[in-house]
Amino acid sequence: MPVTLYTLTSPDPSDDPLPELIAPSLIAAFDGWVDSGTAATTAAQQLLRDATIVATFDPDQLYDYRARRPTLEIVDGRISLLSWPELHLRRTRIEGRDLLILTGPEPDDRWRTFSAAVVELAQTFGVVEWISLGAIPAAVPHTRPVPIMGTASDPALLRGDVLPGPAGRLRVPAAAISVLEHAMVQAGVPSVGYFAQVPHYVSGPYASASVELLSALGRHLGIILPAGDLVDESQQLRKRLDGATALDESTRAYVERLEAMVDEQRLPSGDELIGEIERFLREGGSEGPGQRQN
Repeated sequence: MPVTLYTLTSPDPSDDPLPELIAPSLIAAFDGWVDSGTAATTAAQQLLRDATIVATFDPDQLYDYRARRPTLEIVDGRISLLSWPELHLRRTRIEGRDLLILTGPEPDDRWRTFSAAVVELAQTFGVVEWISLGAIPAAVPHTRPVPIMGTASDPALLRGDVLPGPAGRLRVPAAAISVLEHAMVQAGVPSVGYFAQVPHYVSGPYASASVELLSALGRHLGIILPAGDLVDESQQLRKRLDGATALDESTRAYVERLEAMVDEQRLPSGDELIGEIERFLREGGSEGPGQRQN
């Protein structure tokens, strides 16, 4: 018998592991690649406060533990806890909308099998649309609203002022979330992706991008999504970045050039995006997005 990649679960063993859902949207965000500043996974975490697990994936089939080692906790010289990477599909309801949330570490292995399993789950739960959340490093200033780029099986699916882009052909290293989005499109599930552009000179978590992703997602769903403490974190980060920029003349001049590009409504070209991604991989890709220093 083939080994299944996931198990349907329920918080109460007596409950039906297949809850009744009304036209659910499936939202996904993974850490690592395409999660610059941990913006996408941080945004997804805001949706999980009252969420319950409906499916659990087998980590032994998806993760290379040499690349993504479990966390070991040692207390007084004694091994007390091992924390393994986990990947769950959860359900929640916000303002009457049923949502399924798939978030966690990006799988290392078996992407094709994984995407087939997620499509199967989407069909099982009657998913009506797929929504990818991501964040990429870009030549944008922290002093302007976070730009959001879109992907869509049909451009009419994107909401607000988000446009699909960039124009023309763009070849970049694929992420697991994009593999899943492509699989959903092939399965006939309407699919969109919202990707925040994070200033490439910023290291660490970038709450401003998480707030903007939640705003874009809320506009898409037609509901108001909770941002929690992210708004305050975003404001505090803005003050720190403003202070650091003011202290260095070359940095200040660079930010001003980026501001001029935005004010002229000049969108980055495909070559510019590729250049930023290649730069990210050279300087900090092994540490994970949002962790490199500039």
